[in-house]
Amino acid sequence: QVQLVESGGGLVQPGNSLRLSCVASGISLSNYAVAWFRQAPGKEREEVSYSSHGDTVRDAANSVRDRFSISRDNAKNAVYLQMDSLKLEDTAVYYCAASRGRLYNWRIPLAYEYWGQGTQVTVAL
Repeated sequence: QVQLVESGGGLVQPGNSLRLSCVASGISLSNYAVAWFRQAPGKEREEVSYSSHGDTVRDAANSVRDRFSISRDNAKNAVYLQMDSLKLEDTAVYYCAASRGRLYNWRIPLAYEYWGQGTQVTVAL
């Protein structure tokens, strides 16, 4: 059974940092493209950051490009999202997702076959 388990969310003030973790079981993330998405209340799920198969390509949404970074630890079968300079508008549930197949557009949630349950990130004064 495949599981992706996110952790690391919480309540922080603007300007602070958080690091989210996504640990996989049942699959080897080194063979998968991995992405982080987020969904705020009343909004559609949106892309955040991406790491291709083999971590050869990384990309991010324009809104987080200079503040968030994705990384992997294959030994731990994990992927991380380092979030710095958090803003109020970063408040959302954050999900990690994995895709075995080639992605022509990593920003489309339907391209991913495995998802975690999400972790809440709240940025508030």
